[in-house]
This record gives sequence, C-alpha cells and structure tokens, in this order.
Amino acid sequence: MSDLRLGEFVGSLDCGTTSVRFIVFDQYAYIIAQHQLEFPQYYPAPGWHEHDANEIQQVSNECIAEVCRILEREQWAKESIKVIGVTNQRETTVVWSRSTGRPLCRAIVWTDSRTKSIVAHFEKVLASTGIEFESGQFRKGVDGVEALREITGLGLSTYFSAVKLRWMIDNNENVKKEYEADNLLFGTVESWIAYNLTGGANGGIHVSEVTNASRTLLMNIQTLQWDDRLLKFFGFRRSILPELVSSSEVYGLIAGGPLDGVPIGALIGDQQGALVGNKCLGQGEAKCTYGTGAFLLFCTGNDIVQSSHGLLSTVAYQPGPGAAPVYAIEGSIGVAGAAIKWLRDSMGFIKSAEEINTLAASVADTGGVYFVPAFSGLLAPYWDPSAAGLLIGLSAYTTPGHIARATTEANAFQTRAILESMKLDSEADLKHLKVDGGMTNGDFCMEVLADVGGFEVVRPDMRESTALGSALLAGAAIHLFGWNSSDPHTFAQVNTKGSKTFLPRLSDDQREGKWLGWLQAVERSKGWEKKTDE
Repeated sequence: MSDLRLGEFVGSLDCGTTSVRFIVFDQYAYIIAQHQLEFPQYYPAPGWHEHDANEIQQVSNECIAEVCRILEREQWAKESIKVIGVTNQRETTVVWSRSTGRPLCRAIVWTDSRTKSIVAHFEKVLASTGIEFESGQFRKGVDGVEALREITGLGLSTYFSAVKLRWMIDNNENVKKEYEADNLLFGTVESWIAYNLTGGANGGIHVSEVTNASRTLLMNIQTLQWDDRLLKFFGFRRSILPELVSSSEVYGLIAGGPLDGVPIGALIGDQQGALVGNKCLGQGEAKCTYGTGAFLLFCTGNDIVQSSHGLLSTVAYQPGPGAAPVYAIEGSIGVAGAAIKWLRDSMGFIKSAEEINTLAASVADTGGVYFVPAFSGLLAPYWDPSAAGLLIGLSAYTTPGHIARATTEANAFQTRAILESMKLDSEADLKHLKVDGGMTNGDFCMEVLADVGGFEVVRPDMRESTALGSALLAGAAIHLFGWNSSDPHTFAQVNTKGSKTFLPRLSDDQREGKWLGWLQAVERSKGWEKKTDE
C-alpha cells in the first residue's frame, strides 16, 4: 500500500431517482474514478412511486467501495479522498425509527401523486379556515394561498414532502404508531444518507440541508428555520424534524467502510447542485438539468423573487453556517427522461435510452403527433395534478418514430413553457440555456430543444454538473484548493473544458405553429382525473 500515490481529491455521492453514482474529482473537475448502480423502482398502484431507503443506502455503500477499489487499481490511495459531498433527489420522503434506525415504510418518491386527496383537503382548509399567519390572525382564500407562498416559496402540490409525510402518518398503521410514540424521524434523502454514513442508530446525525428543506412545505425560506405555523397547519410535531444545516460545512465524519473518518462537507438538492456545478452563482444565470424530470433554475442572488407565473421560489444554496443564502426561481418538469424510459421499458420501442435519438431522427417531423407526458399530473407552470398523459394526433400514418420524435419535442415544449414564465417574472429574455443531465448526451435531442425553444442551447463537455456542485461545496467546507463557496472566482479553474452550442434552425412561423399545437394538447390533458377530498 505504501507505493500508492497520495493525491488531493473530492468525492461526490449523487443519489438520483433511479441510480446512485460516486464520482471522484480533482481540483480542475477532471474525473479520477466513478461508479454507478441502479436501484429498484416500485409502482404498487397507478400514480404511486416508491423506493426502499435501505436499497438506496446499500447501493451508495457499494458505489463508494467500488470507487475505492478503482482508485487503488489506478495506483491512488483511497486516502486521497479528503472530503465528500452528497447530492440527492429532492422531496422524496423517508421515515425511520428513532430507536432502530430502520425505515418504517418505503419512501414516497417526488413523482408520486397518491396525495391528491390530501392536497384537495388542505386547499379546502386554506379556502375556509386559512393558515394562522400571526397569533389569532388567519389568512384564507386567495390570501391564504399567498401566505403559504410567502413563507415557503411554494404552493400546495403532491410534489412536496409535507403532504407525503401526512399521507404516511394517516394511512400506514406502523408509521402512525411510531409517530404517536415519538419514535419517528423524518427526512429527505440527504438526511437518510447522512444519518447512515455517520453511524445510523449508533450516533448518526439527523440533519436536513436548507435547499432540500425548502422543498418540504415546512421551512420558512426567509429565516431558513422550520416554521411553527406550517407545523400547525399540517399537523406535525417538531420532534420528528432534523436539524437544519447549510449547504457547505463539515456535518460529521463517515463511520466505517473504506472512507472511515472522511468528513462529509456538503449536502445539496440535486438541481441546486447542478446550478452550483454549472457555476451559475450570480444573479441572472440559469441552467436546466434533464434527468428523470427536468429542472430549470434561474439564480436571483440574495433576493427572493415571488413568481406570479407558475414558478417556485427556492433556496439555491447557503455557502456556510450563518451565511446569507442565495435564491432561485425554478420551473419543475415532472417527466423528461422518464418518458424515454417509458418508451423503452413499457412500450418496447427502443432497447436503450440512447436509441431515442436514432428513432426520432428517422422521420422528418412528428406527423402531427403531440405527446403530453403527464404521468403524475403536470408541474410548472401548469400545476394540475389532475392532468393525464396524452398522445394526440395519431393516425394510420403514425409510426414509433413519430411518437419518439414527439417525445423529444415534449421535452422542448415544456422547457419553453417555463422560460416563457421566467421571462415574465424576471423581465429578462434568456438568450442561451446551459444544460446538463443524461438526456443531453444526444445531439438530436439538443437540436430539437433549440429548434422548438427558439434559443441557443449550450452543453458543456463535462456534464456531471450535479455531482460537481456538491464536490465544490464540500471542498470549500475544508478550504481545499482555495475554494470558497462565497467567492465564485475561486472556482475559475474548475471545469474549463469546452462546450457545444446548438442553434435554432426553424423559422419563427414554423416554431409558433408547433407551439400553438402544444398549447392545445396541454389543454386537452388537463382535468382528466377528478380531485377528491377524502
């Protein structure tokens, strides 16, 4: 072992919706080693989507162990990893036993829409009783909706963690019993990973990082604290909640395994991680990550911008304990890469995700087909949980190629819808869009995005932006390489590889004709499933 080289690297554990990867970066963001594993997805009923939290942790441990083996095969000592960061799928809700450290049920994933009736219930409460904004003073109706947005930056939706947690307590007897016994711990995925990496039931930390907490409907985005008004509104006791922490600080040390004793220096939601990884750290900079879903974040600096056009106000990152947070407005698309996975796994049109580009390019256009992939309703900017997936414009002429092309165009239409809202909110016209994520690997999908969107698409050569974001914040937490998350200039030498730009080629008339067809298709998909208040 003594002849192994000792370097200075940062590890990033990227816990996504369908897979986990562990990537080791050097100070320039060159990837030294990486390993990725998928984990099972569970769909026990229509609209339901679950994960086994233990399986996520097991796969995380396996990825870390394999990367350490890869490093040693490449003659690097695993001690070269000086710190790790964690980035994760957001909103996905995990509950586990305070005494045993074991999950009390499967995690409810961010895409899951079983909570429509709970959302409808709280909408009625807001309309009739309202939310207690100040002692004895309630804001209700439209003013109540606005009060919730002022506190959280969010609206009521199946998307966010509080309604998922409420469903668990109300519908799972084991969860209800442990909640009543005050033996329940709640967290999002980064909470669960950090808890287990630092010892689990044997001294593991119970924390939640502010970008993740800002997606729960329980945190005040101005104070960055859990808000008692929200706890009272949703009916939760404070003792189940994790301690709130910044995006960049040393929370604790890894306990056991090949990285025993290595500090955890960053926790951040995956989309905010991609914003940092793309170095969109200043006001007015934007990126879009295309994975299972797609998420467009526009940095607003230290100011909270409340959208009036269907977007969310969210915490972009907090550079350290007590530091002023940076905010963003966000447009969230529920289904992007998941539609390609559906074409592969459920429809059998393609054998691998990469084949979508070849199949879609085999036809000159969609043949009049539009695909609205509202598998769990529609998120931004429409916010209709009752919308249903829709393929329209089908004829005897339609082939799998037309449907594949309509799938790539759906991604572009949804992106444009969000950018149109951002333009209205920010009064700025975005000329180019930085992109990353698995869907961006194919040139054809990016050409369609530029054509349909009508803007330049800039794709960096190194596209592991989500993982890189958590690595930058982790390195900054221990002052590695002179990185400072409050000073973007210290990242100047990071990821300076080139990029490829895709330019729109359609005429304005062609683009607007397609856009009008999309708007018609969206209207047809809305309101398909009637909301209930059980």
